[in-house]
Amino acid sequence: MKLMVSALSQIPIYEQIKQQIKEQVFSGDLKPGEQLPSIRTLAKELKVGVITSKRAYDDLCGEGVLVSHPGKGVFVGEINEDDVKAAHLQMIEEQLRDVSNLAGQYSISREDIEMLIEKIYKEKGEMEQ
Repeated sequence: MKLMVSALSQIPIYEQIKQQIKEQVFSGDLKPGEQLPSIRTLAKELKVGVITSKRAYDDLCGEGVLVSHPGKGVFVGEINEDDVKAAHLQMIEEQLRDVSNLAGQYSISREDIEMLIEKIYKEKGEMEQ
């Protein structure tokens, strides 16, 4: 598992850890049943507090992305296709919100953004949808 955190980011470190683990799970880089580093090992590797890594793991366990087996460790949970699609849509929505905000700053209309998206899909040959 490869994670990088930045103390300079406006995103809290535990959220950075959560996002990166989720991305790796939903992309298939981390497989269901795969064991993750212990809370202490993760904290040491990332040079963060144990409470920070515990918070990230606890939140992900609460979301069903990870499963904790006391005395054995933390493992990637079983994720179904609908959960993966929902997570991907959420990531795309966040990116589109950023695009929308940027477009607003530059007085770019929704129609202009839609035309750009259509152009990108045409270039990729995926205009069936």
